[in-house]
Amino acid sequence: MTEELLRDQTMEKLGELGPVDLVIGIPSYNNALTIGHVVKAAQTGLLKHLSGHKALIVNSDGGSKDGTTEIVQQAIGDTQSLIVIKHPLYPVHHLTTPYHGVPGKGNAFRTLFRVAELCEARALAVVDADLRSTNPEWFNLLLQPILAQDFDYVAPYYNRHKYDGTITSSIVYPLTRALYGRRIRQPIGGEFGISGRLGRHFLTSDVWNTDVAHYSIDLWMATTAVAGNFRVCQSYLGARIHNSKDPGPNLSAMLVQVVGSVFNMMETYESVWRNVLGSLPAPLLGSPFEEDVKAVPVPKPQLVASFAQGVRDLRPIYETLYTAQQLKELDLCASIPVEKFALREELWVGLIYEAALAYHRREIDREHLLKSLAPLYLGWVASFAGQTENESAAQSNDRIERLCLIYEQLKPYLINQWPLGAREKR
Repeated sequence: MTEELLRDQTMEKLGELGPVDLVIGIPSYNNALTIGHVVKAAQTGLLKHLSGHKALIVNSDGGSKDGTTEIVQQAIGDTQSLIVIKHPLYPVHHLTTPYHGVPGKGNAFRTLFRVAELCEARALAVVDADLRSTNPEWFNLLLQPILAQDFDYVAPYYNRHKYDGTITSSIVYPLTRALYGRRIRQPIGGEFGISGRLGRHFLTSDVWNTDVAHYSIDLWMATTAVAGNFRVCQSYLGARIHNSKDPGPNLSAMLVQVVGSVFNMMETYESVWRNVLGSLPAPLLGSPFEEDVKAVPVPKPQLVASFAQGVRDLRPIYETLYTAQQLKELDLCASIPVEKFALREELWVGLIYEAALAYHRREIDREHLLKSLAPLYLGWVASFAGQTENESAAQSNDRIERLCLIYEQLKPYLINQWPLGAREKR
């Protein structure tokens, strides 16, 4: 490593602490309202489930101005007060270390991986600082698969409303599953566990100064773990209470960031996914149970209107991206009444694959291409909502699984059309 990420004071503190078994990372940026709860949940989880392991809690803060780091210190209090369980036990140590640059997850994660490396930690768990649903059990669920079963990457499995996270369920999950052959239901998740070995592997990557690190670092980690043949699993964490953003006013920016990251990683790991057909389940640990989750409203008439307007206004772009048959079907969908509106799954998957191919060939400006997906995505959400309005969560999830199979079935087309070597126009 050519540049040390940590300040001298932090390095000195780590030297005094010596090796630890576990690191709990809590990235933060202006999370004063919630971080105290997250820290206390981490303390409780460590003392209840992992008391035989020496642990370090690290708050990696991106320059908060609302007193976040002070609340962390207040929540921790006297470390000796945490030693309340039977031997063998270790005190739970705590460290607040600033990270530099853009206050995004990538910078925070890189700092945490470096801390874990220096501490020779066997496992690292990271949780978001902005949640009210953080549970002490989460830390056991994220770390024990690494400690007891030698997994390298533990992805979260959340209980979500059927219309929450539809970018993930309609594009990110089925596409990454078809590409890399592992069924990780939440490849974008704020909570995860990694082995020390995988953390060291992440640190050697050149991703840290890219847009992927700024916007989609969790997705990059899941993809890199699978593409690198590390052992992956999922742990059921239950509900994840957050403010729904999807679909919403930041939809276009979100699509550019998330889908652009998926497409970029397709180029990075082309030699991996070209040789993968079908998919295998990633083990799901823990006990799923029914929970009440906040309903996500879907304004179907407005979404259908946005879809139809996009099909008309973006026709020149779509003519560059899509086949004549796909354009014909889009025109037909844009002309039917709201109550009958539907997009075929095969059409949707075909549109995503054609967009990925055009992105790779650089047929048009990449940002324009990604933004042009927004009306089509809104159409998909409206179609999915119409089909699942009276279905249970399990039935809706079955539809997503069938969509994944279509991504897998149509993947040979993607492989055959993907140009090798120099990028070329069709």
